[in-house]
Amino acid sequence: MEDAREDGIAILVIEDDPVIAGFLQTGLRYEGYRISACYSGKEGLNLFKNASFDLIILDIVLPDIDGFDVCRRVRSRGNDVPILMLTVKNEVSDRVRGLDSGADDYLSKPFDFDELLARIRALLRRSGKLAEGKRMEAGRLSLDTETREVEKNGVRISLTPTEFALLELFMRHPRRVFTREVLLNRILGYEYDGGTNVIDVHINHLRKKLNDSPARLIRTVYGVGYAFYADDTEE
Repeated sequence: MEDAREDGIAILVIEDDPVIAGFLQTGLRYEGYRISACYSGKEGLNLFKNASFDLIILDIVLPDIDGFDVCRRVRSRGNDVPILMLTVKNEVSDRVRGLDSGADDYLSKPFDFDELLARIRALLRRSGKLAEGKRMEAGRLSLDTETREVEKNGVRISLTPTEFALLELFMRHPRRVFTREVLLNRILGYEYDGGTNVIDVHINHLRKKLNDSPARLIRTVYGVGYAFYADDTEE
């Protein structure tokens, strides 16, 4: 079990698969969320009873009590915390059962991390925990998360979904250093088993499209990974 820090939006992850649990912890912490993670329903209920959370990510198949039961017990206490269910099951009956037990949303494995983040943001907005703009700007570079349009100096730039996801992540976290491994998991997902050099390829393509040569916006931190410097978009 890992405990959350003391500030920001707190998310409880109840997931018995250590690979997925680790993937969620790493990715969501890089997004600025506080994460507490555990691997059984009973442990999750105990954490929930003793701490305050803004959202729960809940696996259905757990080693003791299942996610449906966990969800019902949370709701029986009169708590309306948003609950996002994760499962390998994709049958309509399971989705209905999850929603009937009190879940707010449902996502099947394997899932795309960008979709997971979008579901989280939607649930947090709905519960009044998050008010997020759709347009991000860094100097003369702008990105709209709703229309998925990117412009630099007023000129539209066409990006692939992977390039857009990378740029959005960088713009949300200026000057933060991301390792290739974190970028790989964050952009391509926990199931991807290729080499980390694929990130270098996508970064090079993104730099070319942003006319970032020599690299000033997306800088290489040698031996570590990459970081985005928003103040250099003016030049």
